[in-house]
Amino acid sequence: MSEEELYPTPDEYDNYTMKESPTYTPPKVWQWDQDGEENRFSKINRPIAGPTHDKDLPVGEHPLQLYSLATPNGVKVTVMLEELLALGIEEAEYDAWLVNIMEGDQFSSGFVSANPNSKIPALIDHSTPTPTRVFESAAIVMYLAEKHGQFLPTELSARAECLSWVFWQMGSAPFLGGGFGHFYAYAPERLEYPINRFTMEVKRQLDVLDRNLAEREFICGDEYTIADIAIHPWYGALAMGMLYESGEFLDVGSYKNVQRWTTAVQERPAVRRGQRVNRVWGDEAKRLPERHSAADLDD
Repeated sequence: MSEEELYPTPDEYDNYTMKESPTYTPPKVWQWDQDGEENRFSKINRPIAGPTHDKDLPVGEHPLQLYSLATPNGVKVTVMLEELLALGIEEAEYDAWLVNIMEGDQFSSGFVSANPNSKIPALIDHSTPTPTRVFESAAIVMYLAEKHGQFLPTELSARAECLSWVFWQMGSAPFLGGGFGHFYAYAPERLEYPINRFTMEVKRQLDVLDRNLAEREFICGDEYTIADIAIHPWYGALAMGMLYESGEFLDVGSYKNVQRWTTAVQERPAVRRGQRVNRVWGDEAKRLPERHSAADLDD
């Protein structure tokens, strides 16, 4: 097939170009306006990578060192670690250090060396011959599952099903967070088109989960797995009305199977413990900015 056959002709391409907008016309070349209109994330979003300042990461006494914040992605990892500890796996003991993303901690030289993408969470495992860095929340959860042989099926088909749902979460959550959450809760003004667009997608995702859970106790079947651990901090929190105060708007109560699953996962002690780690907002009794031993979570 020739290059001409791969791409539309100029006349055909006209059908794909953006329509003129009465509110905004993109420039020919986008430029970063550092002094433009601000929102709560303006100071931490930028179009370049790399560190902004030199600062080493702290290191505690345990082999597993976690650098995080109790956002949904951070909670995945702390829940996974607390679940492993609940099984009596002492090697999963960890130090959890707070990374304040609103203050730019994720752009320190130490954190960038742990995660070149400058996003929480990041894990460094000092039990390996050379310290192993793991970044991206699903990669960390999967690493811990494989390291300790828990919450990830070993049979080929069951493993494929589990990992498919883990990657479903990673591909879907940006539409929930950066899409719906941004335009519904954080954008300088609420605009009908993006809110409608992302609301439709989030409700489709909830329907995907609800249909799956109509036939299963947990995401992958009868067993609790890393798929539940990865999905619950986002979609369980959404079902409980904890994300963006959008529960009524999204009619989350109508997804009965998601609600049943959410309750079952939320009742697990390790889940409740993991949700407190690196938390610096909300009920003071549920905050634990840093965690260095199991005793830190004792009431």
